[in-house]
Amino acid sequence: MNKITFATTAAAGLSAAILGLAAPAAAAPSGSDAQQTISQLEADGNRVIVNRLSSAPLSQAEVVAVRPGPALRGTVPNAGYNDDNRQGVVTGQVYYVDVR
Repeated sequence: MNKITFATTAAAGLSAAILGLAAPAAAAPSGSDAQQTISQLEADGNRVIVNRLSSAPLSQAEVVAVRPGPALRGTVPNAGYNDDNRQGVVTGQVYYVDVR
């Protein structure tokens, strides 16, 4: 029974990871507006690190690539417990955005 539960949990986690990585690429295709892409990623609770490939201001730059980085983690209290019983959760993601 434990092997089935572990396999199911692992498969669900892998699926979520794949879907999570695919979303930013769809949201920011190559050639999209850099400022809008960065603002959207930040509004979703992510940290964005911009790699400039030209001297163009962000208002005139376009996205060349979006690459996921490490997950951002935070702690939240467990429901029904005091503040001493906290749980670590993923609160966002780091994204590297190449602009030109």
